[in-house]
Amino acid sequence: MADGQLLLEDVARYPRPGMDAPTGVTFTPDGQQIIYRQVGAGSLAQELWSYDLNSGERRQLTHLSGGPQNSAGQFSLEEELRRERSRQRESGVTSYQFAGGTEGKPRVLLIPFDGRLYSARGEQELTPLANSEGALDARLSPDGSEVAFVRSGELHVITTDGAGQPRTLTSGATDGITNGLAEYIAQEEMDRAEGYWWSPDGARLAFVRVDSRHIPRYPIVHQGTEQPAVEEHHYPFAGARNVIVRLGVVSAEGNPKDVTWMELGSNEDIYLARVAWRPDGVLTALIESRDQQTQRLVAFDARSGAATTLIEERGEPWLNLHNDLRFLRSGEFVWSGERTGFRHLYLHDRDGREIRALTEGQWMVTGEVSVDEERRLVYFQSTQESPLERHIYVVSLDGGSPRRLTQEAGWHSAVISPNHRFFVDTWNSPQQPPRLTLSSLEDGTEQAVLFENAKVTPAALGLLVPEFTSFRTKDGAELYAAIYASEQVRAAGQPRPLVVAVYGGPHAQTVTSTWSLTVDMRAQYLAQQGFVVLKVDNRGSANRGLAFEGAIVHNMGQLEVDDQVEGVRFLSSRPYVDGKRVGIYGWSYGGYMTCRALERAPEVFKAGIAGAPVTFWEGYDTHYTERYMGQPSSNASGYATSSVLTEADKLGGKLLLVHGLVDENVHARHSMRLLEAMASSGGEYELMIFPEARHMPRNPAHLKYLEQRLVEFFQRHLASNH
Repeated sequence: MADGQLLLEDVARYPRPGMDAPTGVTFTPDGQQIIYRQVGAGSLAQELWSYDLNSGERRQLTHLSGGPQNSAGQFSLEEELRRERSRQRESGVTSYQFAGGTEGKPRVLLIPFDGRLYSARGEQELTPLANSEGALDARLSPDGSEVAFVRSGELHVITTDGAGQPRTLTSGATDGITNGLAEYIAQEEMDRAEGYWWSPDGARLAFVRVDSRHIPRYPIVHQGTEQPAVEEHHYPFAGARNVIVRLGVVSAEGNPKDVTWMELGSNEDIYLARVAWRPDGVLTALIESRDQQTQRLVAFDARSGAATTLIEERGEPWLNLHNDLRFLRSGEFVWSGERTGFRHLYLHDRDGREIRALTEGQWMVTGEVSVDEERRLVYFQSTQESPLERHIYVVSLDGGSPRRLTQEAGWHSAVISPNHRFFVDTWNSPQQPPRLTLSSLEDGTEQAVLFENAKVTPAALGLLVPEFTSFRTKDGAELYAAIYASEQVRAAGQPRPLVVAVYGGPHAQTVTSTWSLTVDMRAQYLAQQGFVVLKVDNRGSANRGLAFEGAIVHNMGQLEVDDQVEGVRFLSSRPYVDGKRVGIYGWSYGGYMTCRALERAPEVFKAGIAGAPVTFWEGYDTHYTERYMGQPSSNASGYATSSVLTEADKLGGKLLLVHGLVDENVHARHSMRLLEAMASSGGEYELMIFPEARHMPRNPAHLKYLEQRLVEFFQRHLASNH
């Protein structure tokens, strides 16, 4: 950055300014320390730190990144793909776990790093765990005495004291069959990264057996490397077969032949969405129908596999998954649902009968944080204040109105101590980079500042704070928008070109009262170059209720584009916006939206940049696509009208297509098929290929080149009045 002017290097650099705040915050099991991951200055390499609640002392617990093995070392293919599923850019200590530390048991720390596991017992130094090379998805037993992991498709257990050999708990893994690993769809679309679960007493493990042998292999060719290589993925395309999952329970002592299989029902074509053990040792699972309009919460007898249904829900247009299930020692459990059109919390008894609704209103519970059984309180995050903000609330399990704990306007998330005395409040806003405080759970008062970037402000960075506004569409829907326009552009009154930054897809929200909106460096750079940048959350996007989200059912890429067009018209009434020079860009669903905007509204959008677009929905995965579109066999017309390819001959304006050739999520085939269609119809396009990039480009030099091309493209096609 020079004299407040951003450079392309600033636009491409991660972490973003002010975003180097601690992540992965937890309390130790005894509640005496706060543990967190922290990157070094200007780095993506994380180390583990602790904060002592009594002394206020901070201590760096790990020094792995600066060791002889660099933190950015090579990942195995399996680990690389898991990082893609979680959209993880950071290196170094990317996950950790504590167990034990209460009832006289030593505290055990576990860290996966550089292809092996490291552990520390009590105050001992972190050391490599023998025989743990190649371990995937490692997790400690409840008392910390053992750790389970998956290797070569089988589930293993080893003691954390370094003695003994791993015990193999499962058998039968082969090419296309794994035990203990979450399948692609679970990781990418169902927010389930786990494939096995320790029982509360540590005596047994439940695990998923995944059979994908019947799913055709999709080849991905590495053509940017010295030696060509081919990856093959069992990718379940919309309308085609899914993996077959089984849920088994095995003893932690290890006898691969002694597995009890749970009764999931006679229909194999289901999703195993969630698995959890109750405190009393009963195993439960959430089973979702293929059409995602039915969910069953089931309890199993882990010794016989017999199933009992606790809750069965049906809903249209679809049922969204959640992570709000909490089982209490009393036998009751907390659940959430959207039957009122907005997600709210409900208390149920042991047998699944609803006792009472805990929250209600035209706002969304966006996450449950913790349940205090002693005081009969549940803590949660919601949009009660505003769809653009998040605050932490508490409500009694016995009824009553929620009480708000966080005060500052913006976005709050919380981690609560085991004894429910304190919480770590991570707060940020468009004016405020992430700030972490230790606060009282009683009244929300601040006890200590754990982290802040006091000198990092929009003014110090030369950044403008986006303007937040809203407008109503012709049919009365209220849409929220964020606008980036420099003071010089606003004051001059001379119409400037407009660029729409779009995602537009379900399960996402782009206009939020957050610091990340301010440090959208691409939008800031474009604004410094004299463009106006607009973001609008169209109908179909998240956290506004089921009717708002479900408006796109069976027909994607039409209402969303109409709403973006209304956003352009709304902003074009301002004197500094030229409604005749409008561009659009987006990635993934935003890339799809860019293509659809150039097809459906070429009179509005003159130029577009589409990154990794889905161009035909039959070419995307089952769980995501079918939730919104149904199956191709039953909604052929919807798939046709929602496809970019169907109307490729109508694609007007200038198009720059960007795709990574080894993208295993939105395959490069989507862009290639669009190019075929455009070449056949004589359409114009520019192409930017990253031969070794996946869905999320990571190489800093590539990112800088991408930003340079993006700005040049808009300057060429929008800067002139002609």
